Amino acid sequence: MKAWQVHAWGEPESMRLDEVEAPAAGSGEVKIRNHAAALNFFDILQVQGKYQIKPPFPFIPGAEVAGTVDAIGEGVISCKAGDRVMAIARGRGFAEHSVVKASNVFPMPAAMSFVDAAAMPIAYHTSYFALHHRARLRAGETLLVHAGASGVGMAAIQIGKALGARVLATAGSGPKRTFSLAQGADAAFDYSGISWVESVLAATDGRGADVIYDPVGGDVFDQSTRCIASEGRLAVIGFASGRVPTIAANRVLLKNISLVGVLWGGYLQAHPEYSATVHAALMEMYRREQLRPVVGATYPFEQAPHGLRDLANRQVMGKSVLTIGN
Repeated sequence: MKAWQVHAWGEPESMRLDEVEAPAAGSGEVKIRNHAAALNFFDILQVQGKYQIKPPFPFIPGAEVAGTVDAIGEGVISCKAGDRVMAIARGRGFAEHSVVKASNVFPMPAAMSFVDAAAMPIAYHTSYFALHHRARLRAGETLLVHAGASGVGMAAIQIGKALGARVLATAGSGPKRTFSLAQGADAAFDYSGISWVESVLAATDGRGADVIYDPVGGDVFDQSTRCIASEGRLAVIGFASGRVPTIAANRVLLKNISLVGVLWGGYLQAHPEYSATVHAALMEMYRREQLRPVVGATYPFEQAPHGLRDLANRQVMGKSVLTIGN
């Protein structure tokens, strides 16, 4: 089969499209013939060697796929050959076939396309885990979502609204703020300066946001501590800005705020059964038309480096997806 492999740390353009042996499904595993694979910012970091998970060379990046079940391993009863599924591949996604633990393989709604399905597992599972389980977002609270036009930002806005929150968003351009509003945000602010802090405070009558969803880090994290409500929860999703921030403990103390770490993959390793619970909740929201992934760009499988470069350059709103085969 064909697969994109990383042979040394570098940029997306340094990946190689290699012919490799197709994997076989072992006990408790599912082999998927991939029809689509989503691109994520952390894929770029992993290719560069800047991500916390560093597989041995050569490795296949890509963490979420959609396709048809090709084969199942011993003990798998949750799906069968021919089923249309989406999956959290945890690497090995940029390939014509992936082998995934059965607990990370989920059924697709009948009307959902493979492209839309590939856009859901990481962004929506992460955002649901962050908002529902870690930050305990409640109906009537105010949620602030940074990078509202990104894949995880889009998912967080939609899920926040589905959970009954008032949602504010930040984004770096007018079109991206318009996109955030289209996902359900009640207001959207420009986070390229610092005036968004005053805008958030004004929108909350000076109280600040109860929950802040931050996949950006850096200066955005620093400024978020100025507009978080007393007893607010600041969910740390990632560091797309490139700088891992720090915080003086007295800021946490004085406002009784909580810093909430969100590492969905790490949690699943300890609680593999939880993914099915999350997927069921998301599919109910999807059935109610509260969730709809927006795929801002699709690329042929052979253009994976180009797709990652566009993502790195912030040229895509919503999700980016590779199409694989027919």
